[in-house]
Amino acid sequence: MKKSSFVAMLLGTVSGVLFALGMCMALIPEWDSFRPGVVLGCAGLVLGLVTVLVWRKLEHKQPVRICAKTVLTIAFGIVGALALGVGMCFCMVWGKLVFGVVIGLVGIVMLLCLIPLTKGIQG
Repeated sequence: MKKSSFVAMLLGTVSGVLFALGMCMALIPEWDSFRPGVVLGCAGLVLGLVTVLVWRKLEHKQPVRICAKTVLTIAFGIVGALALGVGMCFCMVWGKLVFGVVIGLVGIVMLLCLIPLTKGIQG
């Protein structure tokens, strides 16, 4: 295993655990730790971004260029993930099965569209 892969795996795991624990702390009312949960979740997000930067540096790759296409692709992915999550909430929390399935499918299709959007289609 390359050193860059090992470091990325380690940092990615720690950032994922911090984010997940922070979200649990913030969203489970019995724990009564909303504010520390938000702080821990944000720390996990920041460590995740640092992981990407460190991995790219260790792989001798150029920094990520921020252009309009990158921003729009990220926004499209976020909207797709939110649509999928909202559809799941409609089904499981609010009991609106048909509406939830439709919204969830729209989110899944949006997330699947990210593949040709980022990689392109070759003939």
